Amino acid sequence: MTTIQVAGESIDTRHYINGQRVASAETYANTSPIDGSFLGDISRGGEHEVNLAVAAANAAFKGWAAMGPKKRGEILLRLAELVEENIETLAQLETMDNGSLLRSHRRGVMPRVAMNIRFFAEWAINDLHHEVFETRGHTNNISWDPSGVCALITPWNAPLMLATWKIGPALAAGDTVVLKPAEWTPLSASYFADLTKQAGVPDGVFNVVQGFGKEAGAALVAHKNIARISFTGSVPTAKTIARAAADNLTPVSFELGGKSPLLVFEDADLNLAAELAVEQYDNAGQVCLSGTRILVHESVADEFAAKFAERAAKIQQGDPRDENTDIGPQIHQVHFDRIKGFVDRAKAEGANIVMGGEPNTELGGLFFKPTLVKNPAADSEIVTAEVFGPVLCMQTFSTDEQALEMANGTEFGLAAVVVSGKRAHADRITKELVAGTIWVNCFFVRDLRAPFGGSKKSGIGREGGNWSFDFYADVKNTVVSPNGWKE
Repeated sequence: MTTIQVAGESIDTRHYINGQRVASAETYANTSPIDGSFLGDISRGGEHEVNLAVAAANAAFKGWAAMGPKKRGEILLRLAELVEENIETLAQLETMDNGSLLRSHRRGVMPRVAMNIRFFAEWAINDLHHEVFETRGHTNNISWDPSGVCALITPWNAPLMLATWKIGPALAAGDTVVLKPAEWTPLSASYFADLTKQAGVPDGVFNVVQGFGKEAGAALVAHKNIARISFTGSVPTAKTIARAAADNLTPVSFELGGKSPLLVFEDADLNLAAELAVEQYDNAGQVCLSGTRILVHESVADEFAAKFAERAAKIQQGDPRDENTDIGPQIHQVHFDRIKGFVDRAKAEGANIVMGGEPNTELGGLFFKPTLVKNPAADSEIVTAEVFGPVLCMQTFSTDEQALEMANGTEFGLAAVVVSGKRAHADRITKELVAGTIWVNCFFVRDLRAPFGGSKKSGIGREGGNWSFDFYADVKNTVVSPNGWKE
């Protein structure tokens, strides 16, 4: 079978190349993390399918680029409308495929997909400009020219929403796209491809090749006709991609892992701090930005811990399709085993597991209990490595200097959360934190006008506003002399 039925819609499980569905000789089975049920056989692409997709995108590039921002924008705005008209299908599809909350997909995630597309379409039309300036009487004109075919490789934790952070600016910039979705969660990308067709995106402008990183992904990033590579995922995979990109000097944008701190100072509102800390279990801990290292001033540590435990005890774990569920399953058995391995090794080292620390046997399957590790050793694996599951660590500090040393003490620098009751205090701390995004007395407030990305090993480059177009376009300066004109 090449289609599955979701919410009354047929979802094609073949690749989408040059406006057509293309099957591969090989397939792989896709199952739901909710209950292990079989969802469908997915076409398994490799070099052949990648070559077809890149050739189609390359052929379509000149026409798409020549349309200009306004005509491209009209098509992309129609695409955003189609996403909004199909939110229920997309929400149900993504929940089945990656196990995230259905209520979140309905209310937040899928509306954000439409917003991402609309934002970048409108930004290219209205905001992508630089004021003209003069140098010794010569006029400088800055422009953003389409760069070519973009290889977009996206993760499984919020598959379509995170993909459209890349798809939106790439298409709005006038580039064409070959998307390689995560092999565990290919379905929403496939359905999205059908929506691009309905919206009037020309054949070849948007392509989807499914498959595994070592096959489809490797062929895509090594292709000599790729102009840009954007990847969201792990540091080891990014290193592999960077080596392949180096042979062709292909520019890369990486949004990688995190081990973000959540700092609770002695002047903090501890009720707010506890609420924000419990929020780090969102999406079963499968959020790169999560403040998984809770650093608390020793003078308020006991009171904070009590408030945290009270709130965490109310977390409802279960079927993500249930409106009352707060967190669902882990994405896949391989990832579940990885999380369990981290916790088991921490136990073996004598870590103090004060909450969770084991699979939820009442639910079975891929459900791992929300876990808190208290006062682990500073250099232990559970503190320094990204677990990417519902596992938080709590440590204490006595001074601001110690807090900053601990907060900045990993190889990552993606995000940070600061909870303080004094603005001047918070300002001093944020100036010293090494992170791409810092939230003060809040979490997960994201505006597409702002830069997003990581420091240190958390990434290369930034996404959002002009930063996205600086990557996906060839930025050009045309310097015009006041002399030599005949008319």
